[in-house]
Amino acid sequence: MSRRPRRNHSPAFKAKVALDAIRGEKTLAELAKQHDVHPNQITDWKNQLLERASGVFGAETAEPPKTDLRELHAKIGQQALEIDFLASALGKAGLLSGRK
Repeated sequence: MSRRPRRNHSPAFKAKVALDAIRGEKTLAELAKQHDVHPNQITDWKNQLLERASGVFGAETAEPPKTDLRELHAKIGQQALEIDFLASALGKAGLLSGRK
């Protein structure tokens, strides 16, 4: 028996199947057969829809804000330069004598 290639379902398809599951007019087995999807997948989509439904009406999400790695790396580089500068300035002033 050959394996079926991995399928990527569109968000619209997932929403349609999840809504069908929420309506409860058919069993999971019937929905799985109708949409050619595993029942566990339908349950996952249904749970995701229910968890994120409040976001539709403006509730805040729990997602952390996305940060730009280039910006963070630039900040680290800037701080490293400042440390080097301060270390050399303090060394020239004799404040770091005897310390390494």
